Amino acid sequence: MLNSIERFLHHLRVERNSSPETVRAYASDLARFATYLRGTRDGLDPLPPPDEVQTPEVRGYLAHLHRQGHQKSSTARRLASLRSFFRYCCREGRCRRNPAKSIMAPRKEKRLPRVLSVDEVLRLVTAPEDATPLQRRDRAILEFLYASGVRVSELVGLDREDLDLKSRVARVRGKGQKERMVPFGEPAAHAVDSYLQAWTQLRRSSRRRRPALGEVSVPLFLNFRGERLGVRSVRRILDRYLRHAAIELHVSPHALRHSFATHLLDRGADLRAIQELLGHASLSTTQRYTHVTTERMIDTFQRSHPRA
Repeated sequence: MLNSIERFLHHLRVERNSSPETVRAYASDLARFATYLRGTRDGLDPLPPPDEVQTPEVRGYLAHLHRQGHQKSSTARRLASLRSFFRYCCREGRCRRNPAKSIMAPRKEKRLPRVLSVDEVLRLVTAPEDATPLQRRDRAILEFLYASGVRVSELVGLDREDLDLKSRVARVRGKGQKERMVPFGEPAAHAVDSYLQAWTQLRRSSRRRRPALGEVSVPLFLNFRGERLGVRSVRRILDRYLRHAAIELHVSPHALRHSFATHLLDRGADLRAIQELLGHASLSTTQRYTHVTTERMIDTFQRSHPRA
């Protein structure tokens, strides 16, 4: 089975052109399932080939996740990973049937995305000072996240050549490496321009003075070592300025993306246009922001109307 998993991950990287984050998620989910199978067989190796895995074993794995207290969303994602893996095995002739196909995913709780108010966003994006190159970078990151609505993985994947400050447009590579053009506003352009004036100072601190063999990209957002910033680093940056701006914690960087979409919708933007800006493949994904707006309207009514 391990050989089949490696082939599947190679298929995702090379043929499906999946992002590194997607490949890592599949690898983690399938490794967990392999560990579970090994435990049910008294730790004996080798693991069974995909064709010998039965539907009751997949059901037992989901029950095992439930007993461990995993959220329904996590369980549903791991079931989806197994379905994709066995579907690939069937296509490649390694399986006669998909043992995960007939299993119903647990119904996920529908939760509205956390959205910052306009005032909270303004306090957050203006929290960093402009005294050091890293503070300029932090201001540029927060401004750009809210101004463009990009995912954090898309933000850290930006290269210098992807930005056109004069036209205020960025070329963004989303899920499946699909490219889209995203506009951003003047405040974000000023913040990025200010950061770029200090960009060389950060780049000089890189331990790799020369690019690696085959490297052609020049990252836009750098860490203190002068190398491409990571997704977790953006999370730490956001947490720092949430505390500085005295905003409720437990807000992820994705909240700026949610706020971007909700504030556009509040001001009359077309849902199809928001879908294009966010890079959603399906309009149904974008439509959840209409529920956020409805909830806010009801809340405003109940707080403000004398007969509410």
